[in-house]
Amino acid sequence: MAALQHLTGLCGMSAGTLSELLDKTEGFKKELTAPAPSFSPSLQGRRIALVFFENSTRTRFSFELAARNLGASTLGFSASTSSVTKGETLSDTIKNLEAMQVDAFVLRHSASGSAEFISAITQKPVINAGDGSNEHPTQALLDMFTLREHFGKLQGIKVAIIGDVLHSRVARSNIHGLLTMGAEVGLCSPVTLLPPDSEKLGVSLFTDLDRALGWADAALVLRLQLERATGGYLPSLQEYSVHYGLTDERLERTARHLLVLHPGPINREIEISNRVADRIQPPGYSKSMLLEQVTNGVAVRMAVLQTLLADTP
Repeated sequence: MAALQHLTGLCGMSAGTLSELLDKTEGFKKELTAPAPSFSPSLQGRRIALVFFENSTRTRFSFELAARNLGASTLGFSASTSSVTKGETLSDTIKNLEAMQVDAFVLRHSASGSAEFISAITQKPVINAGDGSNEHPTQALLDMFTLREHFGKLQGIKVAIIGDVLHSRVARSNIHGLLTMGAEVGLCSPVTLLPPDSEKLGVSLFTDLDRALGWADAALVLRLQLERATGGYLPSLQEYSVHYGLTDERLERTARHLLVLHPGPINREIEISNRVADRIQPPGYSKSMLLEQVTNGVAVRMAVLQTLLADTP
């Protein structure tokens, strides 16, 4: 693997680098789920700043657990209790944390391109934990790992990404990563929620959910950003749920056994029904992987931190 200094996105990342990150994740997953996990403190003495300008549960806590599993300490940052409230800029915040001898930054910010911007002004590793509607690379990596673990490969599998693709950083990172690894990607949403460059992305396009489910091996359901319903993108949440909500009835109609993923948080009974979200079925049935994804998120973030902080000269 070529040495990684930052992880700001999956766009342009090679299949070899992606494969090595997923392979490393597999090793950490085995340790993480062992009866008595025992991790090597490879990041002992390292200090990682979790700089979150947006709220987070899964991403923030999994990064914190990943860092602690590897022996690192974390510095929690809250914009609402920092000097940001006094007008301090993002770049000044990062420079001041760097002056405190922080070893790496995990950044979530509402502005697209913020992680790339910060990576240009610091020598410390920057990991993008979600920037605006641009990318969310570690979420895509954990989604890809979940798929690979189940199917044994990514090459040739068909993944339908369903919902608000237009505003989704998760969708963008998954499109880049899955296509690079040889998977086929389909986008399914109302035309108002498809990116304007959809036809140039190398994906299949669907506006009919039943057709998309009949085509796919796995369904990645996106969180419907509820504020979009009042922004002219959708007539109503109820109408969206009727046409694009993933339900047991829809899964049964496809006569296919789909893997169901969702990055969370979920809007129950809007983009996904309670029964589908909580579905744990034996082999041969459609299955929800939502909680498995959360477990895999810790392993993926351990692999990323290890790569950037321990394996890089």
